[in-house]
Amino acid sequence: MTSEEEKICNASFEIIAGVGQARSLYIRAIHSAEAFDFDQAGAYIDEGKKAYLEGHARHTELLQQVVDGTETPVNMILAHAEDQLMSAEGFGILAEEFITVCKLIEGRSDV
Repeated sequence: MTSEEEKICNASFEIIAGVGQARSLYIRAIHSAEAFDFDQAGAYIDEGKKAYLEGHARHTELLQQVVDGTETPVNMILAHAEDQLMSAEGFGILAEEFITVCKLIEGRSDV
């Protein structure tokens, strides 16, 4: 493995770690909303967004390299990282929607 391929793999694992943590936090937010603990659900959402942004920032760095003219070799680990990035983004959106639905079920008017 070349040093460039190793850098891509390391960046990919950083993306996977960040967005994987985000997805886990979004799932915790859903579970908290199911229990009508909206303060905790919101805290998990906020923490998840921070973790997601860490992974996303690393992905953006890879994209910037391409824009700057440095070709990025795509491998299965990078493809997996991008898949996890998109999955986590979807989980975040759905978690926030789920919290809203739980608030409506509880009869809250602040939705």
